[in-house]
Amino acid sequence: MTHRNPGRRASGGTVHVIGAGVAGLAAAVDLVDAGRRVVVHEAAHQAGGRCRSYHDARLGLTIDNGNHLLLSGNRAALAFLDRIGGGSAVTETDAAFPFVDLATGERWTLRPNRGRLPWWILDPRRRVPDTRALDHVEILRLLRAQPGDTVGNVLSCEGPLYERLWKPVLLAALNIDPPDADAGLAAEVLRRTFGAGGDACRPMVATAGLSAAFVDPALSYLRARGAEVRLGHRLRRAVVDGRRVAALVFGAEAALLGPDDAVVLAVPPWVAADLPPGLAVPMKSVGIANVHFRVRPPPGMPLVTGLVNGVSDWLFAYPDRLSVTVSGTDLAEFERQALACLIWREVAGVVGHVADPAEPPPWQVVRERRATFAATPWSRGRRPGPRTGLANLFLAGDWTDTGLPACIEGAVLSGTKAARALVEAAAAATGPYADQVAGPEIGGFARMRPPTG
Repeated sequence: MTHRNPGRRASGGTVHVIGAGVAGLAAAVDLVDAGRRVVVHEAAHQAGGRCRSYHDARLGLTIDNGNHLLLSGNRAALAFLDRIGGGSAVTETDAAFPFVDLATGERWTLRPNRGRLPWWILDPRRRVPDTRALDHVEILRLLRAQPGDTVGNVLSCEGPLYERLWKPVLLAALNIDPPDADAGLAAEVLRRTFGAGGDACRPMVATAGLSAAFVDPALSYLRARGAEVRLGHRLRRAVVDGRRVAALVFGAEAALLGPDDAVVLAVPPWVAADLPPGLAVPMKSVGIANVHFRVRPPPGMPLVTGLVNGVSDWLFAYPDRLSVTVSGTDLAEFERQALACLIWREVAGVVGHVADPAEPPPWQVVRERRATFAATPWSRGRRPGPRTGLANLFLAGDWTDTGLPACIEGAVLSGTKAARALVEAAAAATGPYADQVAGPEIGGFARMRPPTG
């Protein structure tokens, strides 16, 4: 999509982007760069959705509502950061993945080589302990999986290589127990990471905060180009007239859509399901828990450490805290303090030399019970593309059909796909509704003031 000069006046109708998560922000950025007038509406009083930072009073720190790991092969996300100027908030490390077995205390580091040819599996010092180079060949079966296959249908989900590599990697990417996951999504994750070589596998973490990387720069970028961002502005319903959205109702006011206006719906699937008639979405969702500890990591600690054979899955070392992610669950059976103590014992075993492994430092537990859609074959079959049955309504969100599981890369891709579909549809439109401009009122709702710019 062509970038435009910030001083150029927007042309065409207004695009209303509903939702200011990463998908909505990515769509809005592409649309202002395409010369469209954009208004972003966000129900919450802050932007970012599941990818944002906030000040936690209990810890006295600014933390993220979830830990997110990027890789150097996430081209869409990195291009987005480069465009909005958020890259300085992200720290990148070498393509090395330290692991700790919480049951045995064994440690190793996985070190993919830079190129696509995976000669690293021939070196026992670079691969998982107690595995052979030949063991890795089985993963090719996953790459040849058929539509509808689960990981468990095509891959032997047992043994050292699975337990110490494929399981933690796929659990982090898919957020469900890998045997139940859609094999095609799992294969795409591996193609874009290990299959692309070490140059695509360098870990990247927003150590300055997700908002500093993805949200605040995007909002500044949009406002500098004439877009309007309305926080605390919840969409209540959409008024459909024939094959188009005629109005968007926000409480006691409505935005009446003209013939050239359009909508990008970038909201969670359970919200989107109530708006376009007959829309099928992946409704089943899976939780994630993050546990944060206000303690500085020891000098030289890796940015990210994989943990196996415990409750914890990944340990993140931020400058001012240690944070643990537990994927694929909301851990509802654990009381918060009991969970914090359990996780801290595991962390203490990894870090070592802590004052009291039984008594955690100041902590916070953040549970997201509907963090991602469940990446099963059934869900994959219900992921819609950006176009809908309504001519001026388009969809974005990491739950739409991006070819990837729910992740930041998928969210950015979905926003780009929605913006591109909108621009292409506008260019190809023959104007069947050109004489059907909405009137001054719909159902007694007052017309919203026109967007600025």
